[in-house]
Amino acid sequence: MSLLIRHAKVLQCPSPGAVRVLDNHDVLIRDNRIVSISPSGSAADTPDEILDAHGMLLMPGLINCHSHVPMVIFRGLAEDVSLEKWFNEYMWPLESNLQEEDVYWGMLLGLAEMIEAGVTCVADHYFFMDRAAEAVQQAGTRAALGWAVFGNQGTAALDRTAQFCKRWNAAADGRITTWMAPHAPYTCDDDFLRAARDRADELGVGIHIHVAETRGQTEAHVKKRGITPIRLLDDLGLLRLPTLLAHAVGATEDDIRLLADRPAGVAHCPKTYLKLAMGIAPVVAMRKAGVTVGLGTDGAVSNNTLDVWESMRLMAMTQKEACGAAEMMTLAETLHIATRGSAQVVGLGDRIGAVEPGCLADLILVDLNGPHHQPLHSVPASLVYAARASDVHTVIVNGKVIMRDRRLLTLDKADIIRQVSRSLERLSRRVPESRIQVYAP
Repeated sequence: MSLLIRHAKVLQCPSPGAVRVLDNHDVLIRDNRIVSISPSGSAADTPDEILDAHGMLLMPGLINCHSHVPMVIFRGLAEDVSLEKWFNEYMWPLESNLQEEDVYWGMLLGLAEMIEAGVTCVADHYFFMDRAAEAVQQAGTRAALGWAVFGNQGTAALDRTAQFCKRWNAAADGRITTWMAPHAPYTCDDDFLRAARDRADELGVGIHIHVAETRGQTEAHVKKRGITPIRLLDDLGLLRLPTLLAHAVGATEDDIRLLADRPAGVAHCPKTYLKLAMGIAPVVAMRKAGVTVGLGTDGAVSNNTLDVWESMRLMAMTQKEACGAAEMMTLAETLHIATRGSAQVVGLGDRIGAVEPGCLADLILVDLNGPHHQPLHSVPASLVYAARASDVHTVIVNGKVIMRDRRLLTLDKADIIRQVSRSLERLSRRVPESRIQVYAP
């Protein structure tokens, strides 16, 4: 099958310092890949389907580099509390209510929200991930999935998540990839982390893990162990594998230099950091050193939305403020992080994150006709500082249209909301002594 998107503005971000918009171009997709990009009317092929994109921008689908998507079922239940209380008195007690069916319906609800916001790929780190994978398969999106495990669950939990990796890696027409997903250095001991490393190495997959979530975590780890948590991961051999590091807000200068020489990427989730007063991650320093950075939302209990547009905007503004320089985190660099950088962080840098021939056709059409975009002097500025999730008109993943004119084609949103609503009373029970873990970094 072939699809021709015609008369579109086309966003390209070839490097951190360059962004360009091609005006009035046609993009031809055959099967699941982009075949050509040419001035409108010059393509010789006769496509099976045509999408008219007058007044719209074609760009890479957004990538959510770190989330706990099924946590949407707990949205709004942990507000105005410290990070320690968020874990110990709210989130981990709430998750003691979790059942497999909750993960399935929560994943579907989160995927519906993300598709409507132009997110075509998510790196998810949660529980009961077979059900999450089933939801991804149904929704038609792309995902890099890891089954979260804690050290006190023992090696049996690692065996289970390794089997999940085998079952689902490259599944759903290649749309699903898998990772080993130990939770964090403060919930997994050294032997457990080494075992997770060995399983990942045997399977040929990467590792998705939380690390250095705050400066306080890093300082506490140095006081206790004599090294930073990022240095510990390196000493244990995890960072010699492809590694997706969630947060790294507390990364030191030495940590940043270390990460620049490892196959690791950082998922940056600024709305969570602001809401839980976790600090501002040193993204500018990371990028200057050569560390790959991508955007994430984290879960909806610390962010309240799965909107990567919000993450992009907050990243740009908080980095300017942290550096005390409005010239930092330019439009070009911000958009590069949101596209090519994020693709690299989730291990798909050679496949998605760009509108170029040969790339997988994970694309979105953004309507730029709204009054908040007018007058449209600068498309990049409008994307970073004015775009809304509701501006996303059409979503294409793996060459297939999964949302057209804001209508979901693969999911029944009303039914998903009904199914989630049936369990609200059970899910909202909070008994601190029943928590699944204890936060004590």
